[in-house]
Parts: sequence; C-alpha cells; structure tokens
Amino acid sequence: MNASTDEPYRARIPADIDTPDKIAYGLTARQLAVLAVAAVLGYGLYTALIRVLPAPVAAGILLLPAGLALALALGRRDGLGLDSWLWAGLRYLRHPKLRVAPPATGGISDDGVIDTGTHTIALVAGTTVNIGLRTADEQAALIGGYGRWLNSLSAPVQIVVSTRRVDLSSQAQRVGDNAAAITAPGLAALARDYAAFLAELAEDRDPLWRTITVAHTATQPADALRRAEHTAGALATLGAETVVLDGGAALAVLTCAVDPYTPAGTGWPRAVTP
Repeated sequence: MNASTDEPYRARIPADIDTPDKIAYGLTARQLAVLAVAAVLGYGLYTALIRVLPAPVAAGILLLPAGLALALALGRRDGLGLDSWLWAGLRYLRHPKLRVAPPATGGISDDGVIDTGTHTIALVAGTTVNIGLRTADEQAALIGGYGRWLNSLSAPVQIVVSTRRVDLSSQAQRVGDNAAAITAPGLAALARDYAAFLAELAEDRDPLWRTITVAHTATQPADALRRAEHTAGALATLGAETVVLDGGAALAVLTCAVDPYTPAGTGWPRAVTP
C-alpha cells in the first residue's frame, strides 16, 4: 500500500508488447530485410535488362515486381504481415494432406459437453469488464477476484479471445417483424427505424463482435461441467456476463472456429462483448 495516499500501487502493462521493434525509418527488421533483398534482386534484374532494352522500358518492367515487394513488406492482414501469410501458404502446400476420421464416441451433448473420445470439454462464454473506469479500490478488488479464480483452478483451462463477423441482417428482420405487433404508433416507428438502421449497417459496414470463451477439460463430463459452472459463477461476481454454453451454442462456437469468415447470427444464446 502507498502510505501517502492509501491507494494500491498501479502498474501499466502496454498492449503492444509483442509488436516488433522499429529499426530504421519506422520499419521493422523483417520489413527492412524484405526490401533489401528486393532492392538487390531488382538492381540485378535492371542491370541485365538495360543491356538489351532501353532504360525506360526496363524501369517499366520492374514496376510490378517493385509494387509486389512493397506490398509484401508493408502489407498486413488480420495483424500479420503478408510475408507470414505467404510462408504459411507455402508450408501448407508442401506438407502432405491427411484426413483423420473423427472418434466414434465424439459428439456434443444437450448440456454442451463436448466428447472428443479421450476427454470432455465444457465451454463458458463471458464478456469483458471495463477496469479502466473503476476506482483504485475497485480495480484492486477486481484483480484480486480474478486472481482468486486463477488460484482455484485445479486443471488447465484455455481462454480464447476472438473477433467474429456478425450478421445484422437477420437481427434487422426480426426487429422489423416484431415492430408490426407493436400497438403504440411511436414505439412501432422507432422499431422500424432501428430495423432500417441495422439493415443499412449490415449492408455498408463489416460489423464485428468480440467473444471470450473459456474451455474446461476433464475425463468425465460431470467434472468438466462442474468446473465450467464454477468459472461462470466466479467471473460473474466480477461483473462479467457469463453463461455455460449448451449443445446448440457450443456447436455454433465450433462452427465459427472452423470458418471464422462466415458471418454469425445474432440470435444464438451467447454472452458477447462489443
């Protein structure tokens, strides 16, 4: 404790601790290496071309490779450089493809327990808690509660933070259908305006939502479900909205994990955070 203010010490942890260091000109070592290799190869190709072609023609031929090199060095998608995507694609093409049959005993029960054949998994979905708007005492209490939950774990857990595309068109359709049953003219007009807003947002933008999923594993389904319920209760005391996923919601989570670029519906019972 701080004797002068009676407030807990606070330490800020930067969110970009995994960001590569900038070496020169605002570029990372990876980007400089890609540009350096491209420059050496481009110069060698230009030297060879000007022996048989006019210099403007040789320079024009090099425009496309130079643009590709710049895109490879500076371009990013989903937080990864394009060279990482290219390398991953090459490794995927080089590795042999094996089709593994699912275990005969695998499946998802109605209560959401996933049977992999060797162990069972229960999933908990929850929202985040905005700790930055709390007082120092509240922040200390939240961190202490989160620490107590971590200390109470008797088996490993997996915490997955993911961003999904969300399909607002179906939500807009549901709001519009419900607006027809509203007897109050003012409320019905507001509902129709809201449905039109959602439809326009789904058409013009690419809405996303962030989901938090905690996976508990155990050899027995009852143990996995009990651990998931404990986590849901412990995190709920911190102010998060939590729910143990049932069979339908767990299937939706796995479906989005397999194909994350398919928009997910907004009607499935899952705690989410924008």
